[in-house]
Amino acid sequence: MSKVPTEPKQVYEQHVFLCQNVRPEDHPRGCCSARGSVELLKYMTSQARKLGIKNARINPSGCLERCEMGPAMVIYPEGAWYTFQTKEDIDEILQSHLIEGKPVARLLLENGDKLPKDREARLGQTTVSAAE
Repeated sequence: MSKVPTEPKQVYEQHVFLCQNVRPEDHPRGCCSARGSVELLKYMTSQARKLGIKNARINPSGCLERCEMGPAMVIYPEGAWYTFQTKEDIDEILQSHLIEGKPVARLLLENGDKLPKDREARLGQTTVSAAE
């Protein structure tokens, strides 16, 4: 009978999950896939390969329950939650968080962030609507 190690060696140092959840267009919470997460996941995996990132696994996930803040991702083992919208956001997360080990403060989600206005209030930002 083989022994199971009490602390097995991790296959990856970090594991990244990007929400790919799909909801009906009229759902009040929206969904990450409608906000571009599918394309951004493809971009992130491609860029990670180009940058030679081999110690992190990047995977799609189902709903992460941060719908209103999405698209959303979480990076373990740190438990760092991010919102992201552009390829530039992805590039910054790859370089700063995955390569340099420094979280990207401007994109981090806090536990209390439920709606964009919560995050904006915490960061001292305001959103300007297209009508203004």
